[in-house]
Amino acid sequence: MYMRLYIKQKVFSFKDQFTVKDEKENDAFYVEGKAFSVGNRLHVTDTSGEEVLYIEQKLFRISPEYDLFQNDDKVATVKKDFNLFANNYTILGPDWHIKGSITEHNYVIKENDQDIAHVSKKLLSWGDSYSIDIYDESHLGILLGIVIVIDCVNQKNN
Repeated sequence: MYMRLYIKQKVFSFKDQFTVKDEKENDAFYVEGKAFSVGNRLHVTDTSGEEVLYIEQKLFRISPEYDLFQNDDKVATVKKDFNLFANNYTILGPDWHIKGSITEHNYVIKENDQDIAHVSKKLLSWGDSYSIDIYDESHLGILLGIVIVIDCVNQKNN
């Protein structure tokens, strides 16, 4: 099954709240960030307030690294690769990899040779945004978390 979500560009950090919209521009998910002296944390909830994903920064790393949790189980780790000339990320847990331009919001998350999500920049009535096309809703929470982490880390580094 296919789902499209939208996130507004450059509107959040780990200290903010923001809304993920569906393709009709209705609220789909809420993200609340909290920055503590012991690391960054994000809670992703659906519109009824049920937690879909919890994201926690791993401390004392050379480059940014975040764990993603669903129902208190770690489901993935997203690591920014230490490289001065490229903006690459590694996904641990599921056997996924990223192809394309992360800084341009134009990349694909793949499992083997199959696309499972595509991120691309869009122009919407409520401002510059990027879309997340998710091709298998069973991966929805993890994919949304990966995209949010990548965008937050990129905003922090700009």
